[in-house]
Amino acid sequence: MATRPDIVPNRRAIIDRRAIADKLATSMVGATSFAEKRALLAATLRGALDDGRGELQRRLRETPAKGLELAGAQAFLVDQLLRLMFDGVVTDLYPATNRTSSERLALVAVGGYGRGQMAPYSDIDLLFLTPWKQTAWGEQVIETMLYLLWDLGLKVGHATRSLDDMVRMAKGDITIRTALLESRFVWGDQPLYEEATLRFRREVVAGTARAFTAEKLAERDERHRKMGDSRYVVEPNLKEGKGGLRDLHTLFWIGKYAYQVETVAELVDKGLLTAIELKHFRRAESFLWAVRINLHDIAGRAEERLTFDVQRELATRLRYAERGGMSAVERFMRHYFLMAKTVGDLTGLFLAHLDESFARASWLPSLTRRPTKLNGFTLRRGQIGVPGDDFFRADPVRLLELFALADGQQLPIHAQAMRQAARDAGLIDERVRRDKRANELFMGVLASRHDPERILRAMNEAGVFGRFVPDFGRVVAQMQYDMYHHYTVDEHTIRAIGLLARIESGDLAAEHPLSAKVIQRLVSRRVLYVAVLLHDIAKGRGGDHSTLGAEVANRLCPRLGLSAAETETVAWLVRYHLLMSATAFKRDLADFKTILDFAETVASPERLRLLLLLTVVDIRAVGPGVWNNWKGQLLRDLYESAEEVLRLGHKQKGRSERIAAKQAGLATAQGWDAARFDRYAKRFPDSYWIAETPEVLAINAAMIDAADAENCPLSITTIPDAASGTTLVSIYAADHPGLFYRIAGAISLGGANILDARIHTTRDGQAIDNFVIADPLGQPFAEPAQLARLRRSIEDVLTGKIRLADRLAARPLARRRAEVFKVEPNVLVDNKASNRYTVLEVNAADRPALLYSLTNALFQSRVTIHSAHIATYGERATDTFYLTDLTGAKIDSPTRLKTLERRLVTLAGGNTGRTEVLDQQAAE
Repeated sequence: MATRPDIVPNRRAIIDRRAIADKLATSMVGATSFAEKRALLAATLRGALDDGRGELQRRLRETPAKGLELAGAQAFLVDQLLRLMFDGVVTDLYPATNRTSSERLALVAVGGYGRGQMAPYSDIDLLFLTPWKQTAWGEQVIETMLYLLWDLGLKVGHATRSLDDMVRMAKGDITIRTALLESRFVWGDQPLYEEATLRFRREVVAGTARAFTAEKLAERDERHRKMGDSRYVVEPNLKEGKGGLRDLHTLFWIGKYAYQVETVAELVDKGLLTAIELKHFRRAESFLWAVRINLHDIAGRAEERLTFDVQRELATRLRYAERGGMSAVERFMRHYFLMAKTVGDLTGLFLAHLDESFARASWLPSLTRRPTKLNGFTLRRGQIGVPGDDFFRADPVRLLELFALADGQQLPIHAQAMRQAARDAGLIDERVRRDKRANELFMGVLASRHDPERILRAMNEAGVFGRFVPDFGRVVAQMQYDMYHHYTVDEHTIRAIGLLARIESGDLAAEHPLSAKVIQRLVSRRVLYVAVLLHDIAKGRGGDHSTLGAEVANRLCPRLGLSAAETETVAWLVRYHLLMSATAFKRDLADFKTILDFAETVASPERLRLLLLLTVVDIRAVGPGVWNNWKGQLLRDLYESAEEVLRLGHKQKGRSERIAAKQAGLATAQGWDAARFDRYAKRFPDSYWIAETPEVLAINAAMIDAADAENCPLSITTIPDAASGTTLVSIYAADHPGLFYRIAGAISLGGANILDARIHTTRDGQAIDNFVIADPLGQPFAEPAQLARLRRSIEDVLTGKIRLADRLAARPLARRRAEVFKVEPNVLVDNKASNRYTVLEVNAADRPALLYSLTNALFQSRVTIHSAHIATYGERATDTFYLTDLTGAKIDSPTRLKTLERRLVTLAGGNTGRTEVLDQQAAE
């Protein structure tokens, strides 16, 4: 895998070692002291390094995509510098004319540097090799070289080992063994290096290939697990992530260790790669190196993660252009994911070849059988294979049957069969797509009761999935360029199907009890699986993907064997797959019209069940940390309320009956006599009893009773709820204008995010406000120190001890990744969503104290906020407010609504909250 120097063109333009050595030798003649000689050597090396880097920069700008060439050029420059340095130190600084046999030293490149491939900020991994224990001369030479390297600003990883030390340590540490596996002679005593190589092979490598392979694969699997265990994360680590450079390195390490090869090309001779696979290996390697080198150059440091803030510049540097409705950055990232897929394919095939090779070397027989239940497919060492090279060509439907058998028989597919399926996927044409048996096989896999995620992912890796469902092929490796979605569209879809299967099997019953119960009551489960497959099928087409996806469903479902009624249901689910989450997270579920409007759109209990399940798996499959129990609770509340309406009708439980039921429950829970409770109940408007849950009503009653008894002007209660992953903050105080926006700012100062807020005013002039909050990671505020800080922040703001605007303005606003995304601010006003309130929805780029800024503006606009509902989707925030004018009526003046909309759009479009809070000081 080491890059040969001869693939680096015009090497002397980078550094001409002989010319520099001759010039240095001439200059050294006039230098008399050690210090003068060292300074001359250092200056010469510095000049050579600067000139070489300048040439490498020029090449990077001219040919940014030549990854292997650029990586080799970086290593070549370091090689020549080290040779000049070594010669200068042992010739001019520490000459030894009559060296003993102990005074021998070899300079050896190991690790990444040993491969002869480096990025601009890669470490220089060096081994100083000695025959026996270290001598004084050797210590002087090594110390001087290291100080010279550090003086040049180079980052060096180094070790000094005798031959015996090298062998002993390599035997005991696989990391050292791997680094030595890629060792390369740089300069010095070459016979010593050759002796080390021979001993390493004989004493360390011999007879340990199987153990080394097992350890490296276990190491790889653990690395993948830490990186998210998917090659389709939208901010991948191109070195350590799945499908990245380290996977290619691992492949070569295993091959080199087992077969003593020096280059990847030799793996072809050993039968571990084909010529085509070698070509794919080189293409992927060069691409990944090109990205890595440009990434280092952009970051100005060793950086391996493709974060959103560098993806655009990388796309520009590597000369991607907008095409086919995809932006340049989306095309670049899609190319990256396809290359990562290539790496995964190569790894699977290589390991299969290696497994076969180990089997041939074993005394155990390896039999290939053709059981009748496999319909002509073979069974070799417990894996499904194919009997001949033209097996799929004879009947392309077998490409679907391969995966259906793997699912039905619960057997893995042999890598050779996977390779053949990938090669022959192009045989799937319109005739195969229309084949009834092929569609039955596909549906059997999609709606499997085993593990459809595993089989569909394998089908996708082989390219069969995208060929059989071309609309799905269009979203393969397609990233969603935002901070909300963690995976590519195809990976998100396959994960969602897997989650659905786990809910149906009961594996996730503890996390999703309602969904696990509802899924058992479905009339047509295959409708749900097809809807999950198609819900994002039309992303990236330049329109509303829900509407376009419904059109795809109407066209595709009959081909898959669904009836007209099933097709209509799938199309409806795709069209409205965002309805339930939008309603639950952006609307007030205590407003009965919200439930009625939602139920009217859903129209049937079966659709409601299907929509709940689709919504749950869609959210969970977005990525880790996106789902939380608060969202689950909102969805359950909406489902149960809508289910009651659909089952019993709109008038079964009127407003007065619900209020009476809640009051009766609270009276019983508090144990108050009738007169006392009646006095308490009359203090609150009907909207309070409708909006709050029995649990919150009880918490409020206890707090208010205690505060009134002690004549306390301000009372704050914080109740963490591990079940929902949130914390309830209840505040009881004298009502006054601007109370809500001050509390919102205080909570922001306390380090929390507001998820939901309900604002109530009693008939005797008190305010009882209930906020649902979480920390920035979506966890509840639960630590005593957190809660104390939060209460202190609210108290200090409401009692006037601190100026809120000053504190918010003084907070440091570090550069955030979200700033690379442009979110156009948008304000929607809806006077039909509620019978009592004007509903105002603000969409904006998320930023600190955004809610404070918006609520302050609403206060300045002289409107009353009754509830607020906050949803965040990565870099985008959606804040919804239920408003009235100061008289408690809807805001129906078009002029006033337009003014309000214009003011909030301007505010929402600000770059940071810093200037906004300063503008509000007058209101304080």
